[in-house]
Amino acid sequence: MLSRLKNLTKGKDPVPAPVVAHVPPAAKVDAYELGLMDAVLSGWFNQATNELYTGFRISPEDTVLDVGCGDGGNVHFCAMRGAKIIVADIDAEKIAATAERLKDTPARDVECHVTDGNPLPLADATATRVVSTEVIEHVDDPAQFLAELVRVGKPGALYLLSVPHPSSENLQKDIAAPQYFQKPNHIRVISEDQFKQMVSDSGLEVLSHSQYGFYWSLWMLLFWDAKVDLHNADHPLLNHWAEMWQMILASPRGPQLKQALDSAVAKSQVIIARKPLAE
Repeated sequence: MLSRLKNLTKGKDPVPAPVVAHVPPAAKVDAYELGLMDAVLSGWFNQATNELYTGFRISPEDTVLDVGCGDGGNVHFCAMRGAKIIVADIDAEKIAATAERLKDTPARDVECHVTDGNPLPLADATATRVVSTEVIEHVDDPAQFLAELVRVGKPGALYLLSVPHPSSENLQKDIAAPQYFQKPNHIRVISEDQFKQMVSDSGLEVLSHSQYGFYWSLWMLLFWDAKVDLHNADHPLLNHWAEMWQMILASPRGPQLKQALDSAVAKSQVIIARKPLAE
């Protein structure tokens, strides 16, 4: 066969090798940046309306208290609006990092407290905006915790509260590391009705209840399987999921797909509430 091919090509111009265009590899999708973009699409960090979350507007006249401030992302948004900021967290390192993050913002003032919130080292009726996200599922006594949040809010103050949604928690329960559902992590799964009842029982008026975060629900599920460090979560499963979610959001019906999936399996549920005006 080889000799026949040689005879057939004898005296003819050699067949040129195919030209293969060099295609640079696609840039890796940053899972956390994508998560931030997904949060914005869900109603967080609205630069145009100055709403930290839909229905929770921040003004320079506000005093914003964030209990369980974490890395300070929420209060940074509020500080950029010129509000007075009060942060409280049980983790001294997080408080220090948040204080550093807020240093060059136009915040009217920044006040920091290392505390477990029982009680909060603040006077009654201090804040006009109270934020506590993904904290209630950790505390031993949610009623006592909420009572402290209510105590330090001014009459008419708005509250932004969130906890994990049971649809996501139930998805994780058979694959997550055991410590995920042990103290000091998630020691309770809170249903939608329970969350609304907790907030109502504390004396606050529930204004809205919403949910979001399918992207993070599935990311967390894959994270447990990938067995990587949360602070260096580089793994094909996680990377491909981030790429897929970016493609979904960019598709013609991306917003509709996101809304449907957020409704099906949400990472978090959010309540906006108000402290009644004094009678």
